[in-house]
Parts: sequence; C-alpha cells; structure tokens
Amino acid sequence: MKEFVDAGKVHYLGLSNTTVENVRAAHAVHPITALQAEYSLFSRETAEFFPVLEELGIGFVGYSPLARGFLSGAAKPLEQYGAEDFRQGSGWWQPGNFEQNLDLVAQLSAIAENKGITLSQLAFAWLLAQKDYIVPIPGSKNPERVAENIAAASIELTEAELASISAIVPDGANGPRFIY
Repeated sequence: MKEFVDAGKVHYLGLSNTTVENVRAAHAVHPITALQAEYSLFSRETAEFFPVLEELGIGFVGYSPLARGFLSGAAKPLEQYGAEDFRQGSGWWQPGNFEQNLDLVAQLSAIAENKGITLSQLAFAWLLAQKDYIVPIPGSKNPERVAENIAAASIELTEAELASISAIVPDGANGPRFIY
C-alpha cells in the first residue's frame, strides 16, 4: 500500500478488524489514518486499541454502533428472527443471552426515556462521550432514523447518566460477538 501512496494513487490508509500489533506494524511503514472496528455499548473489546490510537494519532470508525439492532429500540422476540438472519451467528442472540440482553435494553431505554431521547440516541451519545476521535457509522436506511442519529451528536450525557449506563452494561452484552 505504501507504493500506492508514494505513486499518488492512495492518500490515506486505514485498517479494519485487526490487532494492536498490526496497527503498530502498519503505522511503522506508513501512517495509518483510521481504524475501523465494531464498537457499541454491547461491544467494547476494541477499547483496548484506544491508548495506541491516541499515541499514534489514529482516528477510530466504529461500525454497528447500535449493536446489530439491539440498541435501535426495535429488537423483536427471539422467535421472530429467522435461522438465515446473520445475527444468529452472534452469542448475543442465543437463548438465555438474548433475554438478558433485552433486559439490558429495557434498563437503557428507561434512562433514554427519562432524558427525553430515543434508545438509539442514548447509544450514540454514549459512544461519542467515550473519545473525541470516535466516528460511528450506522447503517440507517430510513431518513427519519438518519435525522435521529444525527441529532444524537448534540446530546450530552451527564456524569451521573454515564455512570448509570456503565452500571447497567459494564462489560458489554451477554454472550460473545460471534459463535462460529
């Protein structure tokens, strides 16, 4: 990739779903602009990258900020998800974990309701409160949801609200991200 940069064909390099060691190794060859990985209230594993990103001046693009729909406020009963639904490959959707995760969603929804915002907006506001270099990339198809998501950028959570959220979901969702 450095050859493409040197030839003027590529201006910025990013990495996705990698390791801290790979970020350091790639950055040693050519500066990395951004790392893309899953990050949400339910998926916190990538927080281990943050010290390295800060050290090297690399941005972070968090995909699936609404935890594959769990934090959209539209999660359905487990039996309404077909076997072909990609989320069936997540430990979050497995019996037992699913119900526990819906309980987490209900508790988070209560915080959102008390603040007068949607669950999605709470999830985005939490994400944006973590680090100033985080850029979430939701996969919204509905224009109303896009506007709702954008509005979340102006929502500020208090320290008490952030503490309440952390108490509900201290380590993310119940179950592993993937089970295959």
